[in-house]
Amino acid sequence: MIPKSSLQSQAYDTIKELILTNSLDSNKLYSETQLAKNMGISRTPLREALQCLSQDGYITIIPSRGFKVRKLNKKNAKMIIEARCAIEGFCIHSIIADKDNIRYEKLINNLEETIETMKKHLNSEDLINEFSEADHRFHLLIVHYLGNTEFNSMYQRLMYMIHLTTSQVLSVDGRPESTLAEHETILKYIKENQGDNAYQALLNHLMMPLNFKFVEEDEEIEPEDLI
Repeated sequence: MIPKSSLQSQAYDTIKELILTNSLDSNKLYSETQLAKNMGISRTPLREALQCLSQDGYITIIPSRGFKVRKLNKKNAKMIIEARCAIEGFCIHSIIADKDNIRYEKLINNLEETIETMKKHLNSEDLINEFSEADHRFHLLIVHYLGNTEFNSMYQRLMYMIHLTTSQVLSVDGRPESTLAEHETILKYIKENQGDNAYQALLNHLMMPLNFKFVEEDEEIEPEDLI
């Protein structure tokens, strides 16, 4: 990510918070000029903040028109899941090949801890927050194990859409229990050094959300929707 100035950082954090709290309408096209005016800053730091938010996967910039908050639909969910399969699948095989490394044992312990956290919050009021955060941590541990900065950067850009997918899918009856069981299966195969089985279990787990209904493709934004 491009280093941020103070105003750029403030604009980035403010807009990101608005997105994460659903305070911006994903069906609207937002004007850069109007938003800069509302925030009381010049267009330059705002434009730089928007570029960073675009790089991090939160928004889509429409040249000469404005920007839109990214939202989940069947098309982008499929692309994101396929990217996750490619990155995490490679990491799974690399982890198993590294089983004699002392770092491997630490990873296994950390993965087991995330599963215990998921169990703890499975039937609690913190399901969406605590359970889903443990879910994400499980996958981040797998990706970060390699120390591949390109993988880490690519995966970070997917995180906002991963969060959207998780919150939607976990609302389906029985899906939290299935998610936990799938994580346990993936870890079981990793510990048994069964790379192909671990990889297939991972793919089955990651592809599962595509069985559920997502928001349809966005409609074209009309000029009068620009705010």
